[in-house]
Amino acid sequence: MYNPEPGNNSSAFRKSIDQVANKVGIASIETPSGDSSDIDRLIRSLKDKPNSGLIFLPDATTATRRVQITALVAQCRLPAIYPLRVFCEAGGLMSYGVNIDKVWAGAASYVDRILRGANPAELPVQAPTEFELVVNQKAARQLGLQMPATLLARADEVIE
Repeated sequence: MYNPEPGNNSSAFRKSIDQVANKVGIASIETPSGDSSDIDRLIRSLKDKPNSGLIFLPDATTATRRVQITALVAQCRLPAIYPLRVFCEAGGLMSYGVNIDKVWAGAASYVDRILRGANPAELPVQAPTEFELVVNQKAARQLGLQMPATLLARADEVIE
């Protein structure tokens, strides 16, 4: 699920997802979301489709509605992976993405450097280098899923 609005980074994510899906024989269906009703309608449409699951790409719309979205995904009994830990904290199954606290800390160091006189145009562009995997065991049990021990061992955090 992604936001198709111009300026969003969804196309880069979509390309990677489609490449992997094709290699392993998974059908990747384009599911743009714009507003809340589109998101809810899409989630409900997958409820009765066998072997369905969701990958949520980073987006402010879904992040602000994470409590409602994770509740609806759970109600529809769909497995889903989210881009940020806050989705797992709201009841989502698992997340893999940047550690947002470290991103904020990096932004704070840039602000500090600028306030000390650095020219913003001369500061290097930085991309996240640390990612975290969070697994919500409670959500897995509600879906009737047994998470592999190897996945749990690799997780940065397991929510019981």
